[in-house]
Amino acid sequence: MKRILLSTLLFTMLVACSPIEKQKALGTLERDRVTFSATANEIIRQLPVKEGSLVKQGDVLVRLDTKNQMAVLAHAIAEQAKADAYLLKLTNGERPEDIAAAQARVVRSQAQLTEAQKNYRRKAELVRKKLISQSDKDTALAARDSARAELDSANEEFSKLTAGSRLEDIEQARAALAAVQADVVLQQQKLDELTIVATRDGVLDNLPYNLGERVPVNGIVAVVQASQIPYARVYVPADYRVTFVPGKKVHVFVDGVEQPYDGTVRWVATEPSFTPYYALTEEERSRLMYLAEVDLSDNAVELPSGLSAQVALGEE
Repeated sequence: MKRILLSTLLFTMLVACSPIEKQKALGTLERDRVTFSATANEIIRQLPVKEGSLVKQGDVLVRLDTKNQMAVLAHAIAEQAKADAYLLKLTNGERPEDIAAAQARVVRSQAQLTEAQKNYRRKAELVRKKLISQSDKDTALAARDSARAELDSANEEFSKLTAGSRLEDIEQARAALAAVQADVVLQQQKLDELTIVATRDGVLDNLPYNLGERVPVNGIVAVVQASQIPYARVYVPADYRVTFVPGKKVHVFVDGVEQPYDGTVRWVATEPSFTPYYALTEEERSRLMYLAEVDLSDNAVELPSGLSAQVALGEE
């Protein structure tokens, strides 16, 4: 009888000391956390949604002050209008009034040249008859040459106005317009980013800053828990890594809940790493494990994030 009792006691001790924890991957329940940061050093003007509220994609979470950026955008729009008008001027050519004035200068120069030529011929005839001096003839010659040069200049100016702008100048103006248009788009985007909206459905978990506070650039102003159904983030011992692959069906145990949840492995790290102290027993903390994520079934939607979770690794 004593031998039977001793055997029973020894078996019980062996079971109690067996590495049961090795048969479970330890971790916690998590949801995707989406953080939103400020793109400018501005003051918070509105906080339309309270912490803990459900938010939909596109809902406004935080509004920052927009006065400075609106001024920058207005300046960029003015520069765009200026560049657009300059390009239009080059492509449309000169005004009809300017062309008409240039044409009138051509006509006037032609008349002056005709008069100068006649005057020169008269002076040359008088010099031949020795009625005037040679200097008078030279003066008439200079006046004729000046009138001819004035006519050439007027013709060139008229040709320039009627020929239109150079192709190089037009291309340069187009490039300048494209540059200011890109700046307008950039400044508009910066203005839009001062209104921070939810990019995914979820729960507004945290608003680190209060209304009226000035936030630094890249300061986190809102945090949203995006996933409705939590997933288990656990650490898998190397001994079980071969069979613990994406798509595998497993059971997930959650502290405080008697029945396990059905789970599906969605991702396993390819590189092992040291694990946090809470994921290992005292004897196992120096061993390498693989981080993994397990999707839970729909009935786990009400579970809060942060609960301890264990994924069964042995055969069910």
